[in-house]
Amino acid sequence: MKFKSIVKNGIITENPTFRLVLGTCPTIAVSTSAANGLGMGLAATFVLLGSNLVISLLRNFIPDKVRIPAFVVIIASFVTIVELLMKAFLPALNESLGIFIPLIVVNCIILARAEAFASKNGPIASAADGIFMGLGFTMSLVIISSIREILGAGTWFGAQVLGASFQPATMFAQAPGGFIVFGFYIAAANLIVGYFEKRKGAKA
Repeated sequence: MKFKSIVKNGIITENPTFRLVLGTCPTIAVSTSAANGLGMGLAATFVLLGSNLVISLLRNFIPDKVRIPAFVVIIASFVTIVELLMKAFLPALNESLGIFIPLIVVNCIILARAEAFASKNGPIASAADGIFMGLGFTMSLVIISSIREILGAGTWFGAQVLGASFQPATMFAQAPGGFIVFGFYIAAANLIVGYFEKRKGAKA
């Protein structure tokens, strides 16, 4: 697979959040602040990169009958590394993200890439797929969490951006506001992608 295609799939055409609608639970739960969204996205990217690479290297040695359990063990190993690093160096972020760091183990985005891509492609392509799928997920989380934090608290990455007189719409810091922003984000993203696909089709 061409590198350009891997990049495009991860960021746009197969973006896990706004195109495949995967990982909705952590997306809504942790996107209350931009810092949380960035932290969760980068943690998932690290796990995607590591698990994709190792699964690709071992794909010819893992028996088909234990394929999924083997994938889960590999993913869990990288999640443990991330969790220990965050506890050591970013304890506040680790506490803020809470249970959603260990739950990366069963994140459908990571297991889907292991099954659909890493188990069928070489290590370089699989590592690139992990990086760009992770960056696509991170981008989506940062956009959604930035909107929610600005509207819900008047801040961005903890810094005041709308002035002291701004009255926060606290609904956006809660689950209903998260679903509203998530829905509008998916609709806008699909309209933009659809527009460019239509233009591409017209030129062809």
